[in-house]
Amino acid sequence: MFSAIIVMLIIGVVLGTIIGIASILFHVEADTRVEDITNMLPGFNCGACGYPGCVGFAEALVERKEHQVSKCIPSKVDDREKIAEYLNSTPQKDDDFIKIIAD
Repeated sequence: MFSAIIVMLIIGVVLGTIIGIASILFHVEADTRVEDITNMLPGFNCGACGYPGCVGFAEALVERKEHQVSKCIPSKVDDREKIAEYLNSTPQKDDDFIKIIAD
């Protein structure tokens, strides 16, 4: 009985160490721009832009699949301009800027 407990503890320590090392080696930094743009959008998740909710539209803007903020019909003009200004002034990881138009 005592040897089974020791073996389980050793297995737990080894697997825990492997998981800890893997989480450090394979860490992926999240792109905060998607969250920032999602917070700037109205949050209706209506799908009028053609994407599944505001998060989908924000991802499309950041990934350069979409270039017009005006596809978000319920958003206000001021919010569209803020989003376009934010994306046009915030570089991507490769120091390249996204060209987005508000209207």
